[in-house]
Amino acid sequence: MDKYFKEDIDYLIENCKYLIELDKKTVLITGSTGLIGSLLIKTILENNKVRKMNTKVIALCRNEEKFKEMFIDYLNDINLKLILSDIKDNVEIEDSIDYIIHTAAITKSKLLVDFPVETTMTAVIGTRNILEFAKEKKVSSMVYLSSMEVYGTFKESNIIDEDMLGYIDLKNVRNGYPESKRLCEYLCNAYAKEYNVNVKSIRLAQTFGAGVPIDDTRIFASIARSVINNEDIILHTKGLSEANYCYTADAIDAIFTVLINGSNGEAYNVANEECHTTISKMAQMVCKEIANDKIKVVYDIPKDISINGYAPDTKMKLSSNKIRKLGWIPKNNLLESYKKLILSYKERMR
Repeated sequence: MDKYFKEDIDYLIENCKYLIELDKKTVLITGSTGLIGSLLIKTILENNKVRKMNTKVIALCRNEEKFKEMFIDYLNDINLKLILSDIKDNVEIEDSIDYIIHTAAITKSKLLVDFPVETTMTAVIGTRNILEFAKEKKVSSMVYLSSMEVYGTFKESNIIDEDMLGYIDLKNVRNGYPESKRLCEYLCNAYAKEYNVNVKSIRLAQTFGAGVPIDDTRIFASIARSVINNEDIILHTKGLSEANYCYTADAIDAIFTVLINGSNGEAYNVANEECHTTISKMAQMVCKEIANDKIKVVYDIPKDISINGYAPDTKMKLSSNKIRKLGWIPKNNLLESYKKLILSYKERMR
């Protein structure tokens, strides 16, 4: 664990009051080798050490080798238990479960285009299985990790709250991702209504900062690596889409906040309004403020950008008013997020 992510965890341990609620509880986390799932697990286990707590984590994933590599420092931790399983299979865990955080999903852009059926069915069948398990175990609370992509596209710039929805083009197979997120949220609300499962959804903005894997393929990781390698930033679109972001530690804080304090059947935007910009302006900011204009933004736009799985351009600014009413306050702006991501990368590249 690099020191910059460790600093984030130390901050969360000191300031996230909801971690205390997990003492002597068991938390099931799906997608445990993904960015959010892995950060959640490490935060809980480090919190156990510092606060002398006893929160058990059951990590669900398919790839044992990747899990062992990612959690090499925690493999002997008695509070961490691995369950090898695909979320499309029925969940079979004998342990009692108090909380569930469901983060598992196919998210790589190219896979969304090349395997639209698998993307959609993994999301829907997997979420249905987790909800059935939550019903069976009578969990105290469950969080479903949705996405800002459920909003679709807006032609005009809008401040978006949780009651608004834009347009999703069903002819574009890449849209199996946002459409399946919508359906999964509906399933969560249906289970809340029909079976009284205490489940909430989080519509997460693009999340980055310390802790992001070095080989991450998303735009923020590509920009960070360009700075480190002193290379021009290459954009394969005009970068006109309005992007919403949130720092990694702030997102983790939000998830624990909604898990413990959110309302059953509700959805919450998780984004830092100060991190709202277009992709082009963001890249230009990094060139100027971090790289001191030693690199520049270069546009290399293919004739058909859809083959790369990029989301359609959209104009929206997510409102975080609803989750802020629960006491959540993001701490890191866009520039600070990039600085910490780059420092984190540099340390791990040594």
